Amino acid sequence: MLEKLVTSVIVDDILGNFLVSVPPGHIACLYDRGRGVLRKVLKPGLHLKIPFWQKAKLFNTQIQEYPVKKGFNAKNEQAIGDKDIIALTVDDRPVSLEGTILFRINAEDASSLWENIGDDFVKKIIRPITRSRIRMVISNYTNMEIYTKQDEIELSIERELKPVFETKSLVLEDVLLSNISPANEEELKASSLS
Repeated sequence: MLEKLVTSVIVDDILGNFLVSVPPGHIACLYDRGRGVLRKVLKPGLHLKIPFWQKAKLFNTQIQEYPVKKGFNAKNEQAIGDKDIIALTVDDRPVSLEGTILFRINAEDASSLWENIGDDFVKKIIRPITRSRIRMVISNYTNMEIYTKQDEIELSIERELKPVFETKSLVLEDVLLSNISPANEEELKASSLS
């Protein structure tokens, strides 16, 4: 009995080093110790790799939510999202924005994302670009327009984010604002520090 268990574990371990299982909604990229990150992307299914010479990395290609909301714990490096964004209108009035950015990884170019940016693309790309572009868009509207032109603002933010995301191997699906409210001076000072 023990021999069968040990044999099973050994065979599973050896076969596991030869195979890459890619589940639905994901792709895999290969790092080859001799050639670096390979451009070929592995689609869902079972694939062969060279054991100990190639390393596989799975990426989720499904649409993901990037929530922007009050109370979000931005210190959690693994969490996808951000705290509310405080921005100044053209007439110097601070507003707080909450909403959701819907995005996904460009499956055809995921190897470039892994090679050039790495695993923590949310921290390196999505968070700073989203904060910067949303603040830039809000600075073009008056305080009154912020509350009456939400559809236009969402489209403006989308136009600003989409090309930047594309250059980083990400696809912007949608920008949805859920809450716009006045912000006080303390919130404005705190947001300028982050």
